[in-house]
Amino acid sequence: MSLLAAKTCVPCRGGVPPLKGAEIAPLARELPDWQVVKEHHLLKSFQFPDFRTALDFVNRVGELAEEQGHHPDIFLAWGKVEITIWTHKIDGLTESDFILAAKIDTLH
Repeated sequence: MSLLAAKTCVPCRGGVPPLKGAEIAPLARELPDWQVVKEHHLLKSFQFPDFRTALDFVNRVGELAEEQGHHPDIFLAWGKVEITIWTHKIDGLTESDFILAAKIDTLH
């Protein structure tokens, strides 16, 4: 388990700036399979052998999101799940986004 995955998401109350540049780099290095898109959100596609397995993964991600109080956007298709994460309250990235991504990786 990565150091990020061992942490807990912290609810964002707003009023803080989103992470940028040098603040993002060390966190992104811990998640090499995730794309940092325009310093705004994290994106990753997961492949599965069928719809049922993809759906089961989505349900596990949903349970994790509820536990952490941090909810990604999830796209489900046959054999594919795409997850997008950012902190809506500040319209950008926080450490919690990277924590959630690391925790999601432990489910796959």
